Amino acid sequence: MRDRRGSKTRSHPMAIWLSAVLGIVLAVAAVALVVHKGNTFETVKHVASAVRPSASLAPISKAPQPTPATLQGIDGVKAAWVINQNKLPGTTSWKITGNSAPNAISGFANQTYAQDGQTVTLYVSTIATTYQVFAYRMGYYGGTGGRLIWKSSTLTGTRQPSCTLAKPVNMVSCDNWAQSLQVKLTSAFVQGDYLFKLVGDSGQQSYIPLTVWNPASKAAYVIKNDVLTWQAWNPYGGYDFYVGQGACPTNHYPLCSRARVVSFDRPYAYGNGAADFLGNEYPLVYWAEKHGLDVTYWTDQTVVQHPTLLAGHKALLSLGHDECWSLRERTAVENANHTNGLNVVFFGASAMLRHVRLQSSPLGGLREVVDYRNSYKDPLYRSGNPLEVTGNTWSSPPASWPETNFVGESYGGYLLNGVTPKSFVVSDASSWIFSGTGLENGQSIPGVIASDFDSFVPSFSHPKNLQILSHSPLPLEQVQTNLPPRGGVYSDMTYYTDPKSGGGVFDSGTNNWIHALSSCSPASQEGCPARMVRRITGNLLKLFGSGPAGKIQPSVANWQYF
Repeated sequence: MRDRRGSKTRSHPMAIWLSAVLGIVLAVAAVALVVHKGNTFETVKHVASAVRPSASLAPISKAPQPTPATLQGIDGVKAAWVINQNKLPGTTSWKITGNSAPNAISGFANQTYAQDGQTVTLYVSTIATTYQVFAYRMGYYGGTGGRLIWKSSTLTGTRQPSCTLAKPVNMVSCDNWAQSLQVKLTSAFVQGDYLFKLVGDSGQQSYIPLTVWNPASKAAYVIKNDVLTWQAWNPYGGYDFYVGQGACPTNHYPLCSRARVVSFDRPYAYGNGAADFLGNEYPLVYWAEKHGLDVTYWTDQTVVQHPTLLAGHKALLSLGHDECWSLRERTAVENANHTNGLNVVFFGASAMLRHVRLQSSPLGGLREVVDYRNSYKDPLYRSGNPLEVTGNTWSSPPASWPETNFVGESYGGYLLNGVTPKSFVVSDASSWIFSGTGLENGQSIPGVIASDFDSFVPSFSHPKNLQILSHSPLPLEQVQTNLPPRGGVYSDMTYYTDPKSGGGVFDSGTNNWIHALSSCSPASQEGCPARMVRRITGNLLKLFGSGPAGKIQPSVANWQYF
C-alpha cells in the first residue's frame, strides 16, 4: 500500500515475523481438518484458499494445450480425430477365414451410405442354422486394419427366395427378400468405410459394405467409394453390364445378353461380398488413416444427392476402378473444380468412361443403375435429355461429352491376363510430385502398371495446359487396346490446373496405383514399388490438401513433346 505522500510504505520486521507465524498456524489447522470427520473436502478447500501462495513464490504450471483439429504433415493435412482413432485397439478378426461355399451366406443393405442416427436394414440369406453380424470400421488401428464397433445377437438363419430377373433389361433384384435385421447407427459408428461381416454357425462368412458419412464434415479430403462401378461389375444372379446368360453372336461386343439395368438390391458376388473395396480401395484408406489424414467418406450417391457440399472440401479422391459416372455426379464434380477450386484425384484408370444414370428401386431411391451402352436402344433416345442417354461411353452421341476434357487423358486398354506388372517411367522429374524421391527422367519404378491403363492421345480433346508426369511404354503384344497407334502404347500420369479456379486434376494412369501402396511380400522386396509410390502419393495429397493446387503449383504444359 502507499502512504499519503504516494510512496510505498515499508513493513515493520515484527509485522513480517507475525505474518509468517500466522501462515504456519493456518497451514497446521488445514492439515488437522483433513483428518477430521465430516465435510472435509469443502473445509480444506476453504482454508487452502486463505493461505494460497503468491505466484512469485510458487509458479503456476500452464494447462496442456489441446491438439489442433487439423495440422499440416509431410503426407498431407492431418486430423486429430483420425490420429485418436489410431490409438484405439484394433483387430484382424474382420478378415474372412476359410472357404465358404458360394452363397452359403450373403446379404445386402438398403443403403450404400448412412449417418449417425439412421437405421440401416440388412437382408441376409444363408444355409446356416444361426448366424451373427459384426460391424468393423476399416482403417489402420496399429496395422490390424479394422476395429470392431458393433455385433448382433445370435440370429436364426433363413434361405431367402430366388431373386427375380426382369426382362428384357436382364436386371437381377432381390427386393423380394424379407428383412433380416435393422442396425441403428449410434455415435460409435464414426464416419468411415465399414464391413458388416456375416458369420454362420458352421463357418460361413461374407461381407456387406457400408459407408458412414458425416454431412457436417469440412475435411480436406473426400474419399469416394465408387459403388456405381462395383455394381456394374457385380455378376450376382448371372448378369451385370459385361456378362449375361444365353447365346450371343460371335465376337459381339458389348455382349448382347448383358444387363441394361443393375440393382443394389442384391449381394455382391465377388470380393467375398465386399465388391471391389478390399482390392482397389482399402489400401488407400489404410494408408490415409495410418498417416492420420483429414478424411471424410462418401459414395457416388452422396455426390449425386449432396453436390453443393463438395465446396466445403479441398480434394475429392476417386478410388479404384471408377469408370461409371452419372450426369449429376459429373456435373457436381466439374462445377466444384471450375468454381470452387476443388482438386480431383483419379487414382485408377478408365475414370469417368461409362455413362450411366440412376433410378429408384422398390427399396429406395438411386438403387438401380441404367446403362444400355447403346444410345439407340436407350428409351430416352430422342425423347429425353441427350446428356442422360447412355451410350457406350460419355463421348458417344448424343451426349458427345468426352471424359478426356476433364480427366485429361483417355482410357487406353488393359494388360492381358497373366502379364506381370510393368514399370512406371518418369518423364518430368523436376515436377513437385517427385520431390524427395531422387528420381530422374527415364528412371523407372518396377511393378506399378497393371490391369487397366490410361493414355494421352494428342489428337483427342484435352486441357491445353496438361502436364505429363510419366510416360511408361507397354509391350504391344501384352495389351488389349483400341487406341490409334503413335509409335507404341503407353500408360501416362497427367496433371493440369484450372486456369481460373486453380483446381487441380490428377490421373495416375493405372488401375494398380492403390494396390502398389501395399507392402510387398518378403520374397519380393527387391524392386518393391511401395516406398516410391507412397512418397509420390504423399506429395500429391500434401499439395491437393492445401487448397486449389494451381495457386501453388500451376501445371506446365508439356504434352506437345509426347
